[in-house]
Amino acid sequence: LELLANMAESESLETVTEHERILQEIESTDTACVGPTLRSVYDDQPNAHKRFMEKLDARIRNHDREIEKMCNFHHQGFVDAITELLKVRADAEKLMVQRTVVGFTLFDLPLCKVTAQTEEVIRCRIQQRNMATTVEKLQLCIPGEMMRTGKLMTDMILFLFRYYSALKTMEQLENIYIPRVSQYRFCQIMAETLPKLREEIKEISMSDLKDFLESIRKHSDKIGETAMRQVGFCFVLNVAVSKPRNVLLTFVGFLFKVLTAQDLVDFSPVYRCLHIYTVLGDRETFENYYRKQRKKQARLVLQPQSNMHETVEGYRKYFNQIVGFFVVEDHILHATQGLVTRAFTDELWNMALSKIIAVLRTHSSYCSDPDLVLELKNLIVIFADTLQGYGFPVNRLFDLLFEVRDQYNETLLKKWALVFRDIFEQDNYSPIPVENEEEYKSVVSRFPFHDAEIEKQQFPKKLPMSQSVPQIYAQVKEFIYASLKFSESLHRSSTEIDDMLRKSTNLLLTRTLSSCLQNLIKKPHIGLTELVQIIINTTHLEHACKYLEDFITNITNVSPETVHTTRLYGLSTFKDARHAAEGEIYTKLNQKIDEFIQLADYEWGMSESDGRASGYLMDLINFLRSTFQVFTHLPGKVAQTACMSACKHLATSLMQMLLDTELKQISMGAIQQFNLDVMQCELFASSEPVPGFQGDTLQLAFIDLRQLLDLFMVWDWSTYLADYGQPTSKYLRVNPSTALALLEKMKDTSKKNNIFSQFRKNDRDKQKLIETVVKQLRSLVNGMSQHS
Repeated sequence: LELLANMAESESLETVTEHERILQEIESTDTACVGPTLRSVYDDQPNAHKRFMEKLDARIRNHDREIEKMCNFHHQGFVDAITELLKVRADAEKLMVQRTVVGFTLFDLPLCKVTAQTEEVIRCRIQQRNMATTVEKLQLCIPGEMMRTGKLMTDMILFLFRYYSALKTMEQLENIYIPRVSQYRFCQIMAETLPKLREEIKEISMSDLKDFLESIRKHSDKIGETAMRQVGFCFVLNVAVSKPRNVLLTFVGFLFKVLTAQDLVDFSPVYRCLHIYTVLGDRETFENYYRKQRKKQARLVLQPQSNMHETVEGYRKYFNQIVGFFVVEDHILHATQGLVTRAFTDELWNMALSKIIAVLRTHSSYCSDPDLVLELKNLIVIFADTLQGYGFPVNRLFDLLFEVRDQYNETLLKKWALVFRDIFEQDNYSPIPVENEEEYKSVVSRFPFHDAEIEKQQFPKKLPMSQSVPQIYAQVKEFIYASLKFSESLHRSSTEIDDMLRKSTNLLLTRTLSSCLQNLIKKPHIGLTELVQIIINTTHLEHACKYLEDFITNITNVSPETVHTTRLYGLSTFKDARHAAEGEIYTKLNQKIDEFIQLADYEWGMSESDGRASGYLMDLINFLRSTFQVFTHLPGKVAQTACMSACKHLATSLMQMLLDTELKQISMGAIQQFNLDVMQCELFASSEPVPGFQGDTLQLAFIDLRQLLDLFMVWDWSTYLADYGQPTSKYLRVNPSTALALLEKMKDTSKKNNIFSQFRKNDRDKQKLIETVVKQLRSLVNGMSQHS
């Protein structure tokens, strides 16, 4: 057994040795002679070929490891060799040039030199052939080496050639190189690796795209800021005035696409990802993903901050983000083929435009500062012109500006209401004194005042209006300038701007100034003198309205005679204010009369009068006389109306005093004293305190009192009763109920000075007569009540 084991071991060693010899022979022998060598394997012992195949596989794996080690070790040198070969290519081209030159010089050289040159040419030809062969063989080996080295090849593709080059290389491998070396085992490894590499490239490019989208969302405001700044710069330079608007927008749009889209943004991630997905046949997936993400970003961009209306910076940041978003989309639209379409951008813009208008309409309504509203308007104009330069329709934004204009006018009106209020509060309501020519020119330069009579007067002199008049006039002009600022750069015609100015000025006059005047007139501290001055002031302001018309015409160069031109109807404002002031004069004058009447202190039971008018009445008449002297400066018939109103109110108050129900008895002496007071009123009325009355018109205010007192003083009841109801009656203005009420107050028999007690002492027949008069008066009163 030991011998057999030794023999088997010896036989096995011989077999291994034989297999090693066969393998070495296969590796060193030409492939044509391999057949007999391999046949010897099958001619030997049984199952020897299996052991030989195992040995062959081991030898192949060993060679594979050696090849891989050698490739790894010589790779850098291999790359360097390729680089050197590329440099040699340039040298080869130089050799070709030199060869041509040598060819032309051969005819001029001696035979020995020709031979030398020929040998040199042969040597160069050999070198050129060798280089071409080397390059050809290396080109066949490069893909195989790259694929064989696994991760090294991936790094080469992703970092040296990047994505596009990697895909091109893989395409060349699949279509050109792999088919050439398909007989080798590593071809299967390469074929399995390529799809995975494509997926890795897709994932990496998509990751780059996501980073781009995140970056562009953060930097949209910077892009928009640059674009809007350039538009603002163009308008500052008055480009819009010197060039047609469409030319300006075209120029601006071209300028932005050069300066903002490519200078501020690196779009290469989008291009690479688009190209990769296109090459890989998955472009539609990429397009849908990109559009979906940009729609989400658009909704985020369109969300304003809650306090955006507080500062202009809030609006500016909002606009910058939107402009930046659509600048990027416009560039993608023109720089790629179909990634986004015009229909897609139009859909985004229409959605954005509706949201923008709603946001601006809401937030602008919170603005109370006209300067902020004006800045907002300028931002909207720049915003609209910027986007119009990129081809987006912005007509709805300019329509929105009309709403913003109304809001701007409202804030202006509120601001000027405070201005007018301060002017009225600081006014002294006295004519403006001017000491010299310089002061006079200073006033008339601010207010169009011309009066030939006053101009003839010597200095110092007074102008009829108070200091508030030139101030109000100047502030109206300032308001027109402020309103004009909104119309600038709106690309509207002169006629439209003129119409805007006139309408806003009309609002200022008819609403704001009118309201301030009405409130001023109703204030308690405004007395009769102030009211008179207010009436004079409104008269001069009314006359100045035509100069405001001319002022607007000079600004807009639109004649007031132009068809559809709005006229200033502020005249009604000053007329209404003047009428209100006049009515307030009548009211305050009557109140003043009532204050004097309250001072009356009649002794209604006095036996006889004092023989002179009451002191309170004389004070009242003196007050009225001095007041009506001031009224002579009032225009028209205001003074006459005020005087007549005062006299009527005085007569009515005196009559009510006699007929007061709380007054139970009146003596004849009190009637006489009252008659003296009424006589003073009649004397005042006949003295013509205000010129312009005809005849005894003013005295007629006291006619009711006069006839009533005459009836009692003369005791002419028979005439009164006989002529009652006749147009020619002497006591036509005496009402029976009035006479009866006063007669009842004199009928108290408990007083010794009662007129009836005197009659009873003197003549009882007269007592009966009085009783008859009372009965007849009651009968007349009852008849009147039944008739009514």
